Amino acid sequence: MLTGQHFYNHTLKKAVSVFGTVFNNIRVVKHGGVEERVPISYGPRDKFLARLTSESRQDAHIAIKLPRMSFAITDLTYDTTSSLNKMNFVATTLETGPDITNRNMTKQSVPYTLGIELNVISKTQDEALQIVEQILPTFVPEYTVAIKDMYATGVSSDVPIILNSVSIQQDYEGDFESKNVIMYTLSFTMKINFSGNVELKPLIRSTVVNINDAVPPEESNLVSTDENFGFVNEEGE
Repeated sequence: MLTGQHFYNHTLKKAVSVFGTVFNNIRVVKHGGVEERVPISYGPRDKFLARLTSESRQDAHIAIKLPRMSFAITDLTYDTTSSLNKMNFVATTLETGPDITNRNMTKQSVPYTLGIELNVISKTQDEALQIVEQILPTFVPEYTVAIKDMYATGVSSDVPIILNSVSIQQDYEGDFESKNVIMYTLSFTMKINFSGNVELKPLIRSTVVNINDAVPPEESNLVSTDENFGFVNEEGE
């Protein structure tokens, strides 16, 4: 049941930002030995293809610079293989010490698989291959990134980025004045977890469990050494 309490952990925002950062320093060497960094931005490939199609010679000075890369979220699916007990509580802070009696806690996170599509758009095959060949050796097929504060404050969490497939599209349709476009599409998935709102929970510092095989099970008891945390023995003391 939804509690009505607002919370926003920026999970998707952080995941997308890190994904783009992984590919933001790829370079190509153009004809004449000039080295340039390949720009990357968020957006669906149809947006860039439509702009390339609509450009004419009159506005060539504001045309999209190629080669370039774009990426966008394609799907978000529940990961049944990584799910844990939803009743568990996880600490969201790392503070420890004898004076701490409460800690910020949140319920067990929910695992999801985030699908992201990376598009490499180029006018020449050579420039496109330069970009793709700088990407493929890194993913075999997984590349793990440590993201700080992804799920808990002060904690670095390992988030795997998995390369699933690579497809090639070459568009040579149209007249001789039309721009030819070569595009490589790389399909990735990221394993992420969504957490709920944070609650202040008391710490259980110590418990004592009496186990004796000679005593019938109905006579065993569970006693807490700190009455402030709600444990009592069988007599209610």
